[in-house]
Amino acid sequence: MQTVETLNEGLKRAYTLTIPAKDIDARVDAEVANIAPQVRMPGFRPGKVPANLVRKMHGERLQADALNNSIQEGVQKLLADNKLRPAMQPAIELKEGFEFGQDAEIKVELEVLPVIETPSVEGLKLERLTVEVSDEAVDEAAGRIAAQQNAYEEYADSHKAKQGDVVVLDFAGKVDGVAFDGGTGEGMKVEIGSGNLIPGFEEQLIGAKKGDEKVVNVTFPEDYGVETLKGQPATFDIKVTAILDGSKPKLDEEFAKSLGLEGLEQLRELLKGQIEQEHNGLTRTHMKRKLLDQLAAAHDFDVPPSMVEAEFQQIWAQLEHEAGHEENKDAALAELEAEKEDYRAIAVRRVRLGLLLSEIGQANGVEVSGQEMQRLVMQAAQQYRPQDRERFVQYVQNDPMAAAQLRAPLYEDKVVDFLFDKAEITDRAVSKEDLEAAIEAEDGDVKPHVHGPDCNHDHDDKPAKKAPAKKAAAKAADADADGAVEDAPAKKPAAKKAPAKKAAAEDAADEAEAAPAKKPAAKKAPAKKAAPKAEG
Repeated sequence: MQTVETLNEGLKRAYTLTIPAKDIDARVDAEVANIAPQVRMPGFRPGKVPANLVRKMHGERLQADALNNSIQEGVQKLLADNKLRPAMQPAIELKEGFEFGQDAEIKVELEVLPVIETPSVEGLKLERLTVEVSDEAVDEAAGRIAAQQNAYEEYADSHKAKQGDVVVLDFAGKVDGVAFDGGTGEGMKVEIGSGNLIPGFEEQLIGAKKGDEKVVNVTFPEDYGVETLKGQPATFDIKVTAILDGSKPKLDEEFAKSLGLEGLEQLRELLKGQIEQEHNGLTRTHMKRKLLDQLAAAHDFDVPPSMVEAEFQQIWAQLEHEAGHEENKDAALAELEAEKEDYRAIAVRRVRLGLLLSEIGQANGVEVSGQEMQRLVMQAAQQYRPQDRERFVQYVQNDPMAAAQLRAPLYEDKVVDFLFDKAEITDRAVSKEDLEAAIEAEDGDVKPHVHGPDCNHDHDDKPAKKAPAKKAAAKAADADADGAVEDAPAKKPAAKKAPAKKAAAEDAADEAEAAPAKKPAAKKAPAKKAAPKAEG
């Protein structure tokens, strides 16, 4: 085989491979000899069919297989001989007009991974922001669990609704006497004094009895989420169908035991552990971002354009999808288009950081063990139906791309943990609000696309930049972290569970973990009050 380099510019390479016709024919002859003993043909004993007849019967397929195998081996030899590390799958093209019997001329184009000097892992300095779990936070979590466990006993028909009661009602909202979208519902539960609905609605329910029908007059806030309702006076025709006791269960030993726990102390310890896990997740997110900033500032090298384009297309597709769900779709897309180059820069940074982390991991012996990989596969298989799980496991075992996609997030986490161990870390105690605000202030950070030792450079990560708060598309992209670097506090470590037999306690613990995440970060605007439809 003859090899000629035709392009060597930056990270781009191009070659022409010439495979002699005699080499292809030799492969065909070898395959004919291999299959001849199995060929059956009338008039010949098994295994005695002449080679020329075998070639005539199967020649076209054998020639195609021989050519393909020759090309594959030729490209692999080209990569090995020139010590090339392709960034993406090489583009291979057979010269037009080729016919069997001629030398095969192959054009190979590819981009190679940059040569990165082994990054130094010394001198890293990080600050670890820690949040202490307060008794108030545990009390708040316990209160949410108590609220969930409330059976809401119904009062007698003569009972008049008071502060704290839950009123069940049917409603029909109107503006200027005309019903509006989403303003009608049945069986909505409203806790008087919760502040969940638009101002003035809940207060007008005080004194109502079961069976009462009345008109509630309100005015939508100026910052209401629906443009056509902002600042508009409205009426709601309501009918009370029940009044329930909204008092919460008392947080005592009996309540804790009703959840399957030994007592109140165990409940509080369980909740404290859940909240600590949430805080630890936020702390890790902040530290990762600071680590990536240091790495990005200390390393600058060219990255393969094809990898950047692939990364950018994934980012852009996600952002366009989210912008398409905005109330003013055209405006959102136009605003997005104006920032297109900013997102392309994000793709460059993601690829560069991914390559850098991969280089650090390989240089320092970071790897995912077979046992860890097996655990990843089994965890991923759980999302499929039981009858399909075995097929999924086989698919991953036989497809290097699928295996690399599963391995990448864990590999990246292990590299980051390795760097944490090497870094000089100082601790500083802060409030949860301050930690969330620090993370929110760093919305420009991105998730690198880690390319592990056996990665095929075709992961399916999602974009991670968070644009200004008004840009819902970018916010959604930021919250959608699923593989490389954690880029938003939305993704928390798995909760520690109570013993399996204590189902109620497990549910309580899960709720305690999830609920705090709903609280807005310190700099976010307060949530807008919902219209009655919010609870329909």
